Amino acid sequence: MEFILQPWPWYLSGFLIATVLFLVFYFGKNFGVSSNLETLCTMAGAGKYSNYFQTDWKTKKWSLIFLIGLVVGGYISHTFLLASEQINISSSTITDLENLGFNKPGSTFIPDEIYSFDSLLSIKGFTILLFAGIFIGFGARYAGGCTSGHAITGLSSFQLPSLIAVIGFFIGGLVMTWVLFPLIFG
Repeated sequence: MEFILQPWPWYLSGFLIATVLFLVFYFGKNFGVSSNLETLCTMAGAGKYSNYFQTDWKTKKWSLIFLIGLVVGGYISHTFLLASEQINISSSTITDLENLGFNKPGSTFIPDEIYSFDSLLSIKGFTILLFAGIFIGFGARYAGGCTSGHAITGLSSFQLPSLIAVIGFFIGGLVMTWVLFPLIFG
């Protein structure tokens, strides 16, 4: 059990990701999460309102099982496999986050200043989550997939659009970290 609770070396994690990708490619599937929202909307009847959702969702049953596995796996790992609540981040990052008004950065995986019911019920917190959700949802669909789909599946199958999308994701992350985040919380 102690082995599972410790950070795994990069070469073991990389090998496991490569094995999963090999199996996904072998069975002719695509790896990604964002398309599950389309599938869920199609199942809920969105095809009555938009031609975009008029697809056969049954061809994507495997990805829904994958999505359920993500939720169940996240619950199991959070409930049973956390070695400690202390997150190892650099002292300069902790100082920067404290200067932006975050309390005890690194003590939990997600900061209460963004992901709590108190924050959700505030105008600022609700607005942040609303715009973040819209941007990530629109961006993932506009880019033809999410970060995991492009960075893992697209790059491993040498797709140029995935390389362009991943470069865009990194640029967006840098702009968020160095420009927008200090403006929002500073």
